[in-house]
Amino acid sequence: MATDTPALEVEGLGFRYPGAPGVVLDDLSLRVQGGERVALLGPNGSGKTTFVLHLNGLIERQVGSVTVGGLLVEDGSLREIRRRVGMVFQDPDDQLFLQTVRDDVAFGPSNLGLRGAERDERVDSALAAVGAAALADRNPYQLSGGEARRAALATVLSMQPDLLVLDEPTSGLDPVGRRELAELLVTLGSTQLIVTHDLPFALATCSRSVILDRGRIVADAPTRSLLEDRELLGRHRLEWPIGFDLAR
Repeated sequence: MATDTPALEVEGLGFRYPGAPGVVLDDLSLRVQGGERVALLGPNGSGKTTFVLHLNGLIERQVGSVTVGGLLVEDGSLREIRRRVGMVFQDPDDQLFLQTVRDDVAFGPSNLGLRGAERDERVDSALAAVGAAALADRNPYQLSGGEARRAALATVLSMQPDLLVLDEPTSGLDPVGRRELAELLVTLGSTQLIVTHDLPFALATCSRSVILDRGRIVADAPTRSLLEDRELLGRHRLEWPIGFDLAR
């Protein structure tokens, strides 16, 4: 449900990598209300990853501002920002590195100082939310792609974030895994920003989509109407899978 204070508000964000020609982000502005699921689309090199790394301070902003639930992303607020913004990276191995899935899911709450029953409840709740309770005692390196994706998502949900950011969540998943993940994200009910090239996945999960190209938001519209504009998609190197029928 929308609130007066946006879940995410970005104003005039600009960024240039030191020594590199040109800007990566150029006066980028975006507002996401609480409870929205928004797809962030764009070609390779458009600035998507650089943008989302600003959202929890993994990249220090140079120009403009980023606020999460009214809290400015800056040095003094990073601990709370990183609790509020849950990042699910493209490769689950970036988030699964301990002996069991349970250990990985407990890692974040432990760093928050939670212990005993309170921490265990967080872990069990996060695993249950993604349908991964049966994976708790498994070694992460023995999981399938879909199982690893669910486990990585649980490590983030155990921190009870206000904003969930997923970077190319369907990468490496088979069609069944993609469908199951889409169904899961829709049922979570959290505020989500989903970075993806997968247009059918965006249509299945997000009511709103934005296109980022050359560091700027160039389109922002309801997902179906945006994705029906094949000329717009073509201008920004986005296209439907061969044989996909949007009408169906």
